[in-house]
Order: sequence, then structure tokens, then C-alpha cells
Amino acid sequence: MSQGRVLNAGQVVRAAVVVLLGFLASGLLGLVRTAAYAASFGLSREMDAFYAAQRIPEIVFTLVAGGALGSAFIPVFNRYLGSDDPHAWRLASAVMSWSTGAAALLGLVAALTAPLYMPLLMSNIPLEYQALAVNLTSWLLVTTVIFSVSGLVMGILNAHQQFVLPSLAISMYNIGLIIGAVWIAPNLPSDSGPFAYAGAGASNIYGLALGAILGATLHLLVQVPGLVRVRAHLRPLWATSVAGTGVVLRQMLPRMLGLAVAQLNFLVNVYFAGGMVEGSLSALTTAWFLMFFALGIIAQSAGTAVFPTLAKLAADGDLKAFAGRLVPVLGAVAFFALPASIGLIVLGEPLVSLFERQAWTLEATAATAWALAFFSVGIVGHGFLEVLSRAFYALGDTRTPVGIGVAALLANIILSVVFIQFIGEPQSLARGPIAGLALANALTTLIEAAVLWWLLHRRLPSMDSAPLVARLGQMLAAALAMGGAVWWVGSLTADQPALIVLIIGGLVGGVIYFALTAALRVPESSAITGAVLRRLRR
Repeated sequence: MSQGRVLNAGQVVRAAVVVLLGFLASGLLGLVRTAAYAASFGLSREMDAFYAAQRIPEIVFTLVAGGALGSAFIPVFNRYLGSDDPHAWRLASAVMSWSTGAAALLGLVAALTAPLYMPLLMSNIPLEYQALAVNLTSWLLVTTVIFSVSGLVMGILNAHQQFVLPSLAISMYNIGLIIGAVWIAPNLPSDSGPFAYAGAGASNIYGLALGAILGATLHLLVQVPGLVRVRAHLRPLWATSVAGTGVVLRQMLPRMLGLAVAQLNFLVNVYFAGGMVEGSLSALTTAWFLMFFALGIIAQSAGTAVFPTLAKLAADGDLKAFAGRLVPVLGAVAFFALPASIGLIVLGEPLVSLFERQAWTLEATAATAWALAFFSVGIVGHGFLEVLSRAFYALGDTRTPVGIGVAALLANIILSVVFIQFIGEPQSLARGPIAGLALANALTTLIEAAVLWWLLHRRLPSMDSAPLVARLGQMLAAALAMGGAVWWVGSLTADQPALIVLIIGGLVGGVIYFALTAALRVPESSAITGAVLRRLRR
């Protein structure tokens, strides 16, 4: 059992690969899920209502048991592992009991008050869809209680350097959502009973909410064997005097505020997109998922894998080793994020066109690809934020990322109001002002990441990232050249099926990018190539 253990650079990479494979599997299942959503509901008011309803449970989960709890809990839990195991499990039991109780209470309040706040949030859509959003919100809030337990289990396993089952858990959630879309929704009666609503088509949108509850349950159950493996001793414990709980709470509160601020960005999008052409919010949300799919593979896997090690090094006071683990992770994130950004801009339309069946139209493809191109500008910023914010949390500083996040929220609102005035055509879905919302998000994220990077340099004098800054220019030049080549190949293969365009464009782009970065002697290129060749020899 690996308790409170520091991973060396190679072990961090291997852990990141495990998490990456989990995110890749989940992302591929997410594409299947999105395709199922698209085929059944397209870009419709039903989907707009569902995506709006998702936001409130996300906020509740974030406030009581999301990444805020994990980032605050893991460093404190790590301090006791190995030196005082019984107390470590008392701490875990108390934190889990209180977070689950808080999630249940806050979820109940959110469900009871949904008829008050959802119509305000969605004041620009018809009344029947406002009522639908209210009911969907109540059902989706059930997932917050389940995730309050499952999210902490994920943190416990990550603290033990166990990444396989937590990675699988993300896929299990998507499996539940897919079942909801392809089996529950088409078979759920919509003309009578508790799931009836006006304007229902062949599929019932409540099936997606029931699929979310199923997915949350699977997310928890798949991790239970991991608790057995680490000999977890968890039990209901409502004590308030367990040492460490106060530290978790104090570190959690600023982080909780920061994540709440991030969720407010989504509410901003819900409000503004609600006043645009029908389906605008669905297009914007689908584009966000496609961007986040790339982000999860590139950055979330690296951030998740390195965080326990950073937390342990910070607890030991070894800031030189801390910086030594952090900079290579940032380099690896940038190495993949830059070509991903250019690739999604160039190949966005053929990628989204894979959804074209049943209710998903050519106009839906154009609208989603339009928003995706602007979201993709910020992939590098999002990627760096995933790692840099965790570095601050590992250092016990949850306030700095929050303060910068609040400023970024205000900037995002201002830029959103400005950009939707002149980017896009107000009466168009395919080229609508949703692009302004996406661009505002991308630019503020890039600025937020740059500020956090600068502040971390002041905190860690031994952090030498000057060589990385120079390599960023080389990576960007290679990525732009790759984008030009992919665009040219795409124009030559424009009459081919979208999947062929994607495969050829991806292969050509990958070969060119690796060849150029190798020619420029970018260390990340040779390191990745060497790792692959060593694996093949074995």
C-alpha cells in the first residue's frame, strides 16, 4: 500500500499515462454520449433546458464536495497516512459524513427553490421550457449526494497513488448517460405520468436526467474495490473535533469560492445564450465539451497525477523538488495543447459533422464548429490552469487562485457583453454571437493562467521556466505550420467523408508537428518519442 509516497519524475509520467488513458476512454464515451444526445434532440429548446438545469447541481456539488474538497483534503490526509493511519481514516470519515450531509441539505433547498431562480436565469425562453428546466434541476440534484461520496473516495485513492479506478469512474458516469440517451429516453412515456411535458418528441428528455443518476451511481460503485485494496476504515462520523477537519475547511473555503466563480461563468453563458436563436446554448455547450475532451486528455490527467506528489513535497518543505516536478508537466501540457488548439480550429467542422443524423442538422454542425473554433483559442490557458492551480493548492494557498479567478470572472462578463455586440449575426445560429461568449472565455483564461504563472515564480525562486518560455515559441511555430498543412490537406479531401478527412488530417498533422519539433530540438518531442520507442522494444 503506497501511503503518502512521493513519485519521481518517471513515476509521475506513468501515473499521468494511467489517468490520461482514463480520460481518453471517458472522452471517447463522451463523444458517443454527445452523438446520442444530438441524434435524439439536436439543438432544441429541450436540450437548452437540460443544459441549463445541469448548471445548478454542478454548483451545489462544487460548493460542498467537488474539486474544492479534494484539493483541500488530499494534502491534509497525506500528512497522517503512514504516521497515524487510524486518525487519517477518522478524518476521512468525518469529512465524508459532513460533506454528504451538506450536499443533501443544500440539494433539497436548491430543488425547493428552483421555481424561483430558474425562470430568472432562463427568462428569454418560453414558459413551458422554463418549467421543464425546473423539474430537470430537481432530478439532477440527486446526483450531488452520490458524487459527494464518490468524489471523496476518488481523493482517498489518489492520495494512495491509486489512479486506475478513479480514471475508470469517469467512464462509468458517461456509460450511465449513454444508457439514458439511447435506452431510457426513447422508452420513457412523455404523454402522462411524472415525466410528461409539452412538446415532447420521440425521446423523453427526462431520460437524460435518469441516466445521470445511474452514471453517478456507477461512478461510486466502480471505486469500491479500491477502498478494499487500501484497507479503508470509513464509517459515519459527525464529530466536529477531529484534528485536521478545521484545516480542510479553511483551505476548502477559498477554493470553493474559486470553483463557484468558474460555475458562474457557465451561468453567464446560460443567461446570454438564452436570448439568442433557439439551440444556441446547446451548440455552445456541445462545443465546450469537445474542447474539454481535448483538455481532459492533455491537462487534467497530468494535473491529477502530479497533485499528490506536489502536496507531499510541499508538506516536506522540498520546494526545489516541487519546482522540478512542476516545470516538466507544464512543458508536456503545452506540447500537446498548442497543436490541439490549432487542430480543433482547422478540423472542427468535419469533427462535429460526425454527429449528423436524425435531429442533428448541417446548421447544428456549423453552429457548434463556429463556437468550438473560438473556445479552442484558450486550450493552452485552460491546460496551464489545471496544473498551476493545483500547485497553489499543494502549497496550501487556495486564496491566490480564487482572487485571480474572481477578477477573470468580471473580465469574462465585460468581454462577453462587448463581444456579442459585434461578433456573429444576432439572427443566425450557424454564425451566431455565441462565438463572442466563447472568445471571452478563451481570452480571460489565457490571462488568468499567465498571472498565476507569474505569481508562482515569485513564490518559488528555484522555478526556472525561462527555457520553457523559449520552447513555447518553437511549439507554436510548429503548430501553426502543422495547421497550414492540415488546412491544405483538408481542402484536397473536402469531397471525402468527414471521418476520412479527420484521419488523414490528424495523421498528416501529427507527423508534421513531431517532425518540426524534433528538428527544432524541443526536448518534449524527443522525450515522448523515446518513451514510445522504449515501450515498443519491451
